[in-house]
Amino acid sequence: MLSSKDIALIAAVVWLAVVTPAYAHVGVGATSSFAAGFAHPLSGLDHLTVMIAVGMWAAMKGGKAVWAWPLVFVGVMLVGGALGMLHVPVPFVEPGILASVVALGLLLALAIDLPVSAGVAIIGLFALFHGHAHGTEVPENAGGLEYMAGFAVATALLHGVGIAAALGLGLRFRSLVRAAGAACAVVGVGLAFGVL
Repeated sequence: MLSSKDIALIAAVVWLAVVTPAYAHVGVGATSSFAAGFAHPLSGLDHLTVMIAVGMWAAMKGGKAVWAWPLVFVGVMLVGGALGMLHVPVPFVEPGILASVVALGLLLALAIDLPVSAGVAIIGLFALFHGHAHGTEVPENAGGLEYMAGFAVATALLHGVGIAAALGLGLRFRSLVRAAGAACAVVGVGLAFGVL
C-alpha cells in the first residue's frame, strides 16, 4: 500500500513529465471557459512551480501565512486578470513572471523567514503579473469570468498541494522542501534563458 507521501511524490513526477511551457502571452490557447482556466496553471512549468512554491513557503512560515499568502495570491491574481481584461497596462509582466519563479524558489530554498506582511507584498506583486498575463489572453468577445474562476480554483488547489507537501515532508525532511525551492529557482533560470 502506498503512503500519502509516496502518492504525492508520484503525482509530482507525473506532472513534471507532462507539463509544457506556459503560454502566458496574448492570444495563445483557449481562454473562455472554466475548463480552460482550470487547465492553464497545470499546463506550464512556470505556473506550476510558482503556485506550489507559494504553498510550500507559506507552510514553512506557518501561522497566518498558511492561509494569508495563498489567499493574497489568488485575490491579487484576479485583480491582475481584471486589469488585463480591461487593457490596463502593467509594465514588466513577462519578466515579473520569470522573476517570480526564481525569487519564490530562492525564498523557499533559503528558508527565508519574513514577516507575514512582507510575504504578502512579495506574493501580491508576483500574483499581479501572473493575473495580468492571463487577463490579457481573454478574447474581446468573451467575458472571461469563467476562465478566471477556473484559473483561481486551480491556483488554490496547487497552493494546497504545496502546503500539504511541505507539511508532510517539512516536519521530518525540511531539506527536501528546501530542495524543491532550489528546483523551482533552477526552473526559473532555465525559462529565463530559454533552456526549458
